[in-house]
Amino acid sequence: MSSAEANAAEPAALSESTIKSRRSVARRLALIAALGGLLYGYDSAVINGATNAIKTEFATGDALLGLAVGSALISGGIGALLAGRIADRIGRVPMMKIAAVLFLICAIGCAIVPNIIVLVIFRVLGGFAAGVAAMVAPVYIAEIAPTDERGVLGAFQQLGIVIGIFISLLVNALLVHISGGASVPMGPLETWQWMFLCMAVPSVLYFLLAMTIPESPRYLVAQHRDEEAAAVLSRISIDPAPIPDQIGRIRYSIGIDHRPSFRDLITPAGRLKPIVWVAIGFMILNQFTGINVIFYYSNTLWGAVGFTEKDSFTITAITSLINIAATIGGTFLIDRVGRRPMLLAGSIGMVITQGGLALLFGTAPLVNGAPQLGGITGPLALVCANGFVIAFGLTWGTVSWAMLAEMFPNSMRSAGMSVGTAVQYTSNFIVTVSFPVLLAFNVGLIYGLFAFFAFVSFFFVLKFMKETKGVALEDMEG
Repeated sequence: MSSAEANAAEPAALSESTIKSRRSVARRLALIAALGGLLYGYDSAVINGATNAIKTEFATGDALLGLAVGSALISGGIGALLAGRIADRIGRVPMMKIAAVLFLICAIGCAIVPNIIVLVIFRVLGGFAAGVAAMVAPVYIAEIAPTDERGVLGAFQQLGIVIGIFISLLVNALLVHISGGASVPMGPLETWQWMFLCMAVPSVLYFLLAMTIPESPRYLVAQHRDEEAAAVLSRISIDPAPIPDQIGRIRYSIGIDHRPSFRDLITPAGRLKPIVWVAIGFMILNQFTGINVIFYYSNTLWGAVGFTEKDSFTITAITSLINIAATIGGTFLIDRVGRRPMLLAGSIGMVITQGGLALLFGTAPLVNGAPQLGGITGPLALVCANGFVIAFGLTWGTVSWAMLAEMFPNSMRSAGMSVGTAVQYTSNFIVTVSFPVLLAFNVGLIYGLFAFFAFVSFFFVLKFMKETKGVALEDMEG
């Protein structure tokens, strides 16, 4: 082969300006997709500021109120489970639009409900939307991101969630500050109703921006829409290989004339494939280390151990900001350090901090059956709690959604992501429902359990989790 022929066989390097431009487009698309995470976070946290007002407004008991809080988690798991199959049929972007519309209906519906039963119905609808968004956004981001930036762009999902939680807490606090209370009228609605209605703004924005983004090229190839896939790749791919070669590689990884389905998760013997079991364990441990207790019940917890209501709200707000800062820090590390080292370090940090809380609460003197933190133990508990948030947010929080979306081969990504997200919701629901019971029983035991699962998570990662940093999606093994 002559030197000219050899040079012709080599893929032409892309210019620096082209690479920069395509990276910019991919980042913009990832940010828009991550708005689904922001709405997920807002929807999950907004109810916290309205619970007492709802209980008074509708004269409801704890059971129905608990259903209004927890129903969104149940329907979220169902939404995530169904979203994968639907997304493989109609596309990732249409699913984003559907989620946006459902969020909007939920926002308006929850603001004008006549009774608690109707509120539960709209909360179920919002939870379903959150499940859809939680599943489809990481998949879309993984499928449009350059390999060397897939981690940081995938982490946008978690960053969107924690920002959504913070915005929800901030909106609730501002509205209460302006009106004087969650049950106080503000124009035609009471303050707690405005808390829900404010979610309409990001819902509309999410829908409008979703109309501006292209479909995932990997979905398009699976649907035999190669020309459209080529057009998208020409805008976002920094791979120097010719576009037809890239499409051929994607098609090969999916399988000739193969359309993805849930059957791809099952072996010929009728069992779930090992990678699916790994994803299930990964998402169970993600929740069983106790992160959502911090944001769902922190006011109740700190009040139960002696802090005033005002101090409890302040602590929760500060913790939310720390969570955002930790997640931002994690996005700078994920593509530099790698996924497994971050997860292992996070597990160690969570064992230490949750173990510290178990020791502090377990040895604290009891007053009316509840541990009371006094002297140095109060500040130490705050340090441990926020240290746990840092350890989780910097590592597991940042890595989980990105890694779940990228760890599956192209042929089973949507289905696998659906199962993993549904498991995450189910685990979240179990922790959310069981925490009040355990809180009344023994606070130290709760944190001891969280520390135990953090300990287990270290060895789970060490044994089962494979590093995905720098691995192309087409090279992922099932």
